[in-house]
Amino acid sequence: MSKREKLLQRFRHNPKTVRFDEIDILLRQLGFEKRQSGSHATYTFKQHLITVPFRKPYILPVYVKGILEILDALEAPIADE
Repeated sequence: MSKREKLLQRFRHNPKTVRFDEIDILLRQLGFEKRQSGSHATYTFKQHLITVPFRKPYILPVYVKGILEILDALEAPIADE
């Protein structure tokens, strides 16, 4: 199991303990482009747009669930290339 798969599995099992940095790393590895303005980061990939507010220590579970839904809809390749 790759690091990305483990990270996604952990996000699914406990969305309350996901840090902003973990989301940032995952989305960038999957090909999303980041744009930061103030306290929010916006990630774009094709027509998909994800906005995540920077929050310490953990981001809200609703944002994690939304990101997982988008990744499932994209059927993003998770395996290492």
